[in-house]
Amino acid sequence: MKKLFIETLGCAMNTRDSEHMIAELNRKEPYELTSDVAEADLILINTCSVREKPVAKLFSEIGVFRKRKKDGAKIGVCGCTASHLGKEIIKRAPEVDFVLGARNVSKINEVVEKKHAVEVSIENDESSYEFDTYRTNPFRAMVNISIGCDKQCSFCIVPATRGEEISIPASLIIREIEKAVATGAKEVMLLGQNVNNYGRRFSGEEEKCDFTGLLRRISAVEGLERIRFASPHPLHMDDEFLEEFAANPKICKQIHVPLQSGSTSLLKSMKRGYTKEWFLNRCEKIRTLVPEATISTDIIVGFPGESDEDFEDTMDVLEQVRFEQMFSFIYSPRPHTAAAEYEDQIPKEIASARLERLQKRQTEILDEVMESQLGRVHMVYFDELKPEGKVAGRSDDGKLVYAMGSEELLGQVLPVEITKVSRSLLEGRVV
Repeated sequence: MKKLFIETLGCAMNTRDSEHMIAELNRKEPYELTSDVAEADLILINTCSVREKPVAKLFSEIGVFRKRKKDGAKIGVCGCTASHLGKEIIKRAPEVDFVLGARNVSKINEVVEKKHAVEVSIENDESSYEFDTYRTNPFRAMVNISIGCDKQCSFCIVPATRGEEISIPASLIIREIEKAVATGAKEVMLLGQNVNNYGRRFSGEEEKCDFTGLLRRISAVEGLERIRFASPHPLHMDDEFLEEFAANPKICKQIHVPLQSGSTSLLKSMKRGYTKEWFLNRCEKIRTLVPEATISTDIIVGFPGESDEDFEDTMDVLEQVRFEQMFSFIYSPRPHTAAAEYEDQIPKEIASARLERLQKRQTEILDEVMESQLGRVHMVYFDELKPEGKVAGRSDDGKLVYAMGSEELLGQVLPVEITKVSRSLLEGRVV
């Protein structure tokens, strides 16, 4: 049996794309996964291009793999960086055997056989393609509900690497979830660049269905106990959607609401389509409907033109919402984006100081949030074995929880009393 090494960088959609690639390869011939590059017959790097750092890492990794790979092993570069650099990757690194874009995952068996093949069209439509089944975790499933993105956020390269937004037919989504449940999954994570924009466009004559309607249909799948999704867009968080989020017992009370900036003027420059007031209103409605909900966010610091007042607006939103999780970065100019050409780029030292202040305050908030969990009882879905006789899972509101236990707890939703807290996880005992 051939051996496959795959390194996945970036978001959950990339993780799902990697699963699809493994499934497609196994459709033709079986591969055994390995964590040792030196014994692999095929080495895949599934790349991210949202920020500059992962792109730089790609060529460093190629150099490392070239030195360590065995004779005859192939190297393939896949994902978003593959989409936007294409043939340039092979020009810079001739040891790469093929390049496969994020919108071309179903073609992996074609390119793996062609020296220096490049398949990166962002117009390729895989929305109705039924991939074979492969999951890294048998107890939960990731399911794409759309491909591409129609937003034109001025900082974001994704539309240039994943193409226009197309919704996957609801019947295909339901069938995939039913298969996952039949093989042991009780939880599903729905994936899309803007999941709550679902239904905007289908490539065929599909029955019209928006995201709220899709959630209701998925909830009817027998045996499915938990539904999560990433990522919704604040602009499309209408009352009907938030009320379904609150009232539907199968929807986990964890929601990602990407802010990017607290400044209305910067949000306009970013082309986000909403204001600071709208964002705060949506978060207030979530807190009112579901007081126990976990709200996470993304924030960009040092976006072109960001003044001290703009940054204070971001800090103000942080104080008002008190996010339980925050992914924050210094603005990174990306090719194929409008903001890369904006004047008034912020000096790195100013952006770094702002990021440090933002993250310090968020850490203080997180410590307070986690400390308040001591003694609470969470319903935890255990799906992973850990060292030292422990199992791990997520609470309904998305917190990582460890407890003493063994394999028989996997796949079960059990009450856990929290006995120890830290910044990254909770520990407890099954009660």
